[in-house]
Amino acid sequence: MASVLLGHPASLGHDTGPGHPERAERIRAIEKALSGEAFRTLKRLEAPRGGMEAVLRVHPAEYVGKIESAVPLEGLVALDSDTIMSPGTFEALLHAAGGAVLAVDVVMRGEADNAFLAARPPGHHAERARPMGFCLFNTAAIAARHAQAAHGAERVAIMDFDVHHGNGTQAIFWSDPSVLYCSTHEMPLFPGTGARRERGEYDTIVNAPLSAGDDGRVFKEAMEAVILPRIAAFAPNVIVISAGFDAHYRDPLANLNLTEADFAWATGKLIDVALDHCDGRIISVLEGGYDLEGLAGSVAAHVLTLMGRRMPTHTPPSDQASTGS
Repeated sequence: MASVLLGHPASLGHDTGPGHPERAERIRAIEKALSGEAFRTLKRLEAPRGGMEAVLRVHPAEYVGKIESAVPLEGLVALDSDTIMSPGTFEALLHAAGGAVLAVDVVMRGEADNAFLAARPPGHHAERARPMGFCLFNTAAIAARHAQAAHGAERVAIMDFDVHHGNGTQAIFWSDPSVLYCSTHEMPLFPGTGARRERGEYDTIVNAPLSAGDDGRVFKEAMEAVILPRIAAFAPNVIVISAGFDAHYRDPLANLNLTEADFAWATGKLIDVALDHCDGRIISVLEGGYDLEGLAGSVAAHVLTLMGRRMPTHTPPSDQASTGS
């Protein structure tokens, strides 16, 4: 399968300060993981600086202006207890948005089967006019809206396997029958949304919450029993993945016990659905994942699967399950 990797050095310029889990080292760990021989044929594109048009399809101009005006000339500014901005944050946001747009363009034009955007900050907690949980602009939502506006996609499915529920994405598309939002996530956990009863105005919100300690077996059951049938029934024109890897057993911010093999399995299943309904079209955007080793290995497994390949993976010893924070 033809796959594209997108990114930009601006992601490194978003500084969240000492000790913050959502840090520039995440991108460096991913770049190192994807530098090996197995990824030699992976096409790489620089994420351009996105224009406002794509962002404004998701976020009101007043909100975007407030975020831009909050950028400090030096040092850091906290928008809430988790969400930090530095002088380089707005450029990082624009290149993440531009990368999402280009990823959609190359896939929808048939220049690639799928694309993975390795950019930060993440986006799925950002609501239309509210930043939270490390997120300021909702990258997955920007990708979905661009697919609709620029390429005529009538139905977009978003699959979010980040360990934290994508409250922002859910809120943005709550009343939109043209976008299906599906999520597996740990509950109870930040941000507190994502109950099964949350279904949206048109029954296009699909939540399959997991419990602390759940492993790949339970995750696969949720995917096969709840998520994958709904995506298939929706018959999307393109699938967007909110690819968070903090459900990995090593991650310090949660308590699920997934492995690299589980992320590869989920990616393969989504490819199968995409091949059946939308010519394999998938756009994947990075969300969470805060243990650098777990993140690097999981992204490598995800991207190799997007490329139509597999990698050796391991299962964690039973005493290595994350206890979270």
